[in-house]
Amino acid sequence: MIRVIIADDEINVCRLIRGLIDWESLDMEIVGTAHNGVEALEMIQSLNPDLMITDIRMPGYDGLEMIRRAKDIKRDLDFIIISGYRHFEYAQNAIKYGVSDYLLKPINKEDFMVSLNKMHDRYLRRTERMSREEQLKKQLQSDADKLRAGLFTELLNRGADTSGLTLETVNETYRYHFQPGLFQVCAVKIDCGFDDQYQKAIPILGDKAVRIFDSLLRGDCFDMGLFLQDSTACCLLNYDGERKKQLRRHLKAVLDELMMQKAAFEQFEFTLGAGAACGDVGGLKNAFQTARCAIGERLVQGTGRLIEGIAADDSPQRVEALLAELNKPLSAALEVLDRSAVLGALENLRERPEWKRLSGLELLSLSERICEMYLRRLRDHQIAVCGGDELYENFCARADRCRSAEELFRFLSETIGVSMDRIIESRKQADAKPIRLAKQYIRQHYMEPVSLEEVSGVAGFSPSYFSTLFKKESGSSFVDYLCEIRMNRAKELLRETNLNISAVCEQVGYSDLKYFTKNFKRCTGIKPNEYRKLYS
Repeated sequence: MIRVIIADDEINVCRLIRGLIDWESLDMEIVGTAHNGVEALEMIQSLNPDLMITDIRMPGYDGLEMIRRAKDIKRDLDFIIISGYRHFEYAQNAIKYGVSDYLLKPINKEDFMVSLNKMHDRYLRRTERMSREEQLKKQLQSDADKLRAGLFTELLNRGADTSGLTLETVNETYRYHFQPGLFQVCAVKIDCGFDDQYQKAIPILGDKAVRIFDSLLRGDCFDMGLFLQDSTACCLLNYDGERKKQLRRHLKAVLDELMMQKAAFEQFEFTLGAGAACGDVGGLKNAFQTARCAIGERLVQGTGRLIEGIAADDSPQRVEALLAELNKPLSAALEVLDRSAVLGALENLRERPEWKRLSGLELLSLSERICEMYLRRLRDHQIAVCGGDELYENFCARADRCRSAEELFRFLSETIGVSMDRIIESRKQADAKPIRLAKQYIRQHYMEPVSLEEVSGVAGFSPSYFSTLFKKESGSSFVDYLCEIRMNRAKELLRETNLNISAVCEQVGYSDLKYFTKNFKRCTGIKPNEYRKLYS
């Protein structure tokens, strides 16, 4: 049996958890109950549990510290955390430590059972104790889920045409049990901003959204399909038209349940988008597109609400017009790597009236196209950017988690700004390397008649470009730098040797004593023989 420990500082909560479930029917056994973190760790060492159900905050070691230490004792120990607090960092860090699921107080029995069944399957797979019959059953269910998800894959294909689909074809191909009635796509959008530190919580919250859809809407439907992709959970509903009003009420209940999750994940925002209902499966493409448009509108209307009645608008003209407006100033600024001009061009575009009339999906599309244009113009100007494809893919993935148009624009500006900083720094280092080589060559050959043409050849540049670059990187001209090297060496020879002035002159690369003396006096304010009298 699966060995379970319950850890909560409230005795009544422990009793509730113990009495809420028929543990034996799940092949589980409660082997211990702890009321603080210290007791819990001692029980893990002595009782060797497989699953721990623990409050996120407890005396002694709090939940997080206890989970971290428990993982050191038993790496494969599964956890379900319980939270009744608005402590996002606790829940977020618990997920980083490998917590598999979470429940909110007061504990809902149905949610609890779903979590326990999930832990049961994980245990059987991990210990390879799943019977052949159970394996076959799970495999058949997995195959069926993949087939049903294939319909969503078809809807995601922008070039796909569903107008010719029939009810019989969909049921046979994708293993649905649809009946004549209405079809509607609803979607939950999970947003946490573009910061990567919250990403690990998205799959758990997505799974939670799918469960909420299933528990609250399945009773209204002939059949329904569920699909989770990245930070969006989609639900395809097939129902009797007479239940439309009741289903809409249940959609609001879905949103209420989602908003309750903020008790543990306050940095996350949830938006529910309802697409247009259609009378047959041939209209599924439009139903899916209108659901996407609805959740896209959160960027304009705000998150935390049910958005519906948004028409699918595939017209790209407004986006194309703004891209054309940006193209020339962006290209000109990138050609000379003027960071402030690039960001200024973006800001100017944002202030245009056309920008403010864009829908949420248009804003997302425009931001992705601007990122793509930025990379393309860099290539046009033969400016190397490390990991350009990765930059674009990362931008698109994280932009889709932005919670508002303002946050999306801030992420776009930050992405391009950071990229330009790296390019400019790389360019500086690239320019500085030949200058470092030139300086090294000068220090090694200063006693010879070194010329600008000779040193620029070593650096690999034309004399005119090298002269400009040398002054930019060094703060002095080539002639002044060479003179400084020679004069410093002359001062050393005057202080530390008995060489006469003519010999010092030759040793530092001068053939004309009068010219050497003139330069020395210009640099030090005194003649070489006077310098020797003072410092030798």
